[in-house]
Amino acid sequence: MVPIALLVTLLLTLTAMAGAQSSPSRFLQGELLVAKDSIKDPRFSHAVIYMVHHDSSGAMGLVVNRPVGEARLSTLLDRLGRGGVEGSGTIRVHYGGPVEPGQGLALHTTDWMGRQSRVVHAGVALTADPEVLEAVARGPGPRRVLFALGYAGWAPGQLEAEIDRGDWISVPADEALIFDDAASTKWERAMARRRITL
Repeated sequence: MVPIALLVTLLLTLTAMAGAQSSPSRFLQGELLVAKDSIKDPRFSHAVIYMVHHDSSGAMGLVVNRPVGEARLSTLLDRLGRGGVEGSGTIRVHYGGPVEPGQGLALHTTDWMGRQSRVVHAGVALTADPEVLEAVARGPGPRRVLFALGYAGWAPGQLEAEIDRGDWISVPADEALIFDDAASTKWERAMARRRITL
C-alpha cells in the first residue's frame, strides 16, 4: 500500500502547488472524463473516469462505472493484513483502471477523513489506506465510498492528445455520477452533460 499512497500524496501535492499557475479550464481534476464511442479499447469503452489528478506532469483517474463484484469487508480486510476488525457487511468492488490492478484505492466523501485521505475536489477525497474499509465495517465511515482496484494513468501530454483526437469529453462531476450504484446508466447520464461549444 505504501508506494501507491506516496504516489497519490505526491500527485495531489503537486496539483496544489501547480494550482496558482494553471487555468482551471485546462486541467480536469475533479471532473469526469467520458469515453466517446470512437474508443474501441475494451478497457475504456464507455468508461466514466473521475479525475483525481491532472496537470502538466500527467493525469490519473478512477473508472467509476465498472463494478466487478461484491466482497465481504471482513475477507477484504484479512487480505489487506487488517484481520480481526469487528464489523460486517459487504462492499462493491470496481475496476478502477489497467494500471496496478492489484492496488486498492477508495474515493469517499469528506465527512470522514483518514490519515492518508487527500481532498480531490468539492467534497470528494481519495485514499489508498485500508482504514477507510475499517471505518465502513465498524461504522461510522464516510457517507459514500467507491472502492476500486487499479487506476487509469496518462503521461505528460498524453491525455491532452487523446482529447484533441476526439476520444474523450469532460463533464462536471457530482456525487450521484461518482458514487451511486446505477453503474449501467452512468455513461448515458454523463454524456447527457456534454457542453455545447458554439
